[in-house]
Amino acid sequence: MTPLRAALALACLLSPLLARAGEAHDPAALPAGQLEVVARFDGPGPSGIAVTPSGRVFVGFPRHAENHAGMTLGELVGGRLVPFPTAAMSLPSQAPDAQRLVSVHGMTTDAKGNLWVIDDGKRAGVPGIPDGAAKVVGFDPASGRVLASVVLKAPTLLQDSHMNDLRVDLSHGAKGTAYVSDSSFGTSPALVVVDLASGRQRRVLAQHPSTQPDPGFVATLDGKPMRYSAKSPTFPVGGVDAVALSPDNSTLYFAPLSSRRLYGISTDVLANFDNDEATLAAAVRDLGEKGFADGMDSDARGRLYVTDSEHDAIVRRWPDGHFDVVGRDPRIVWPDGIAATDRYVYVTLGQWDRLPSFNGGKDLRQPPYLLVRLPTDPAGPLSAAGAP
Repeated sequence: MTPLRAALALACLLSPLLARAGEAHDPAALPAGQLEVVARFDGPGPSGIAVTPSGRVFVGFPRHAENHAGMTLGELVGGRLVPFPTAAMSLPSQAPDAQRLVSVHGMTTDAKGNLWVIDDGKRAGVPGIPDGAAKVVGFDPASGRVLASVVLKAPTLLQDSHMNDLRVDLSHGAKGTAYVSDSSFGTSPALVVVDLASGRQRRVLAQHPSTQPDPGFVATLDGKPMRYSAKSPTFPVGGVDAVALSPDNSTLYFAPLSSRRLYGISTDVLANFDNDEATLAAAVRDLGEKGFADGMDSDARGRLYVTDSEHDAIVRRWPDGHFDVVGRDPRIVWPDGIAATDRYVYVTLGQWDRLPSFNGGKDLRQPPYLLVRLPTDPAGPLSAAGAP
């Protein structure tokens, strides 16, 4: 082939590519934000995440999907996971369930910087939830000392409960009040209110639309539309899941997993055990749509950070109700646990929608699983790695 013919042939090959280069592209298909990988986990998949004011990072590894032999609660120390508070409490053992951590799911820090976790008590392959397994546990991060441990019991705890996430409000109750989302492994979601001083507890809003999945819900994951089904789910589904407190603790925000709605309720009303269901129901406010979210957290400015599984993104709702995008990246696969600090929002990526149970027995997960963070205000200076 002569040089001229070779040049012409190359031009013919390149011309469609050059033409396409001038075509418009959907900006939503491009990454946005400044995503940073904080840690990679070979397995099991991470769920809960909490970051203390001093920058200590804690991660939960529940056992309800995979009854693994690793730690269920760990701290990132120098880039590696260390069982917290001790290996004896975080790793499987023969100790009574009430005296150890069984399956840590959601977690949070309170206004004093203490760490709180919800142990859902559920292990894959073990029927039901044994006595003492499901509980709210608080730790002093400095010493690892248990500050409180409240075992959840019937009728607050059901055998199909999925105690998913929690927030702790120190402005109500002698030692604070925990608000727990029970998204349910069955069809019985509810909010759970726990007085941390007395252990008093109850299920609330169990029949209210604000805690229930939307029966007509359709989500698009990995490019495929999927319809909600309680009996044969093809992606993670359930009732009330994401929870967050306003900075002044006056409002609990909450949302069902299989829904796009966001709700709020006054904690003055919710924390009062004398209020009946009618009073609680009347206090629920529908705050509009927020997308399809598993996790949610708030910052000191009252902004809500919301996971967005359909768009591989983290979005943010401002106090006036408008939204913006904090970050979007193809690596954000099923964002789950989320923790907002003054500079970063941290997110666990457990790839839960790719579990074999949702994909005809095929495990579509691709380890490593990631813990990532994005700057909340990227125009400002970025802190050093590990800083809150």
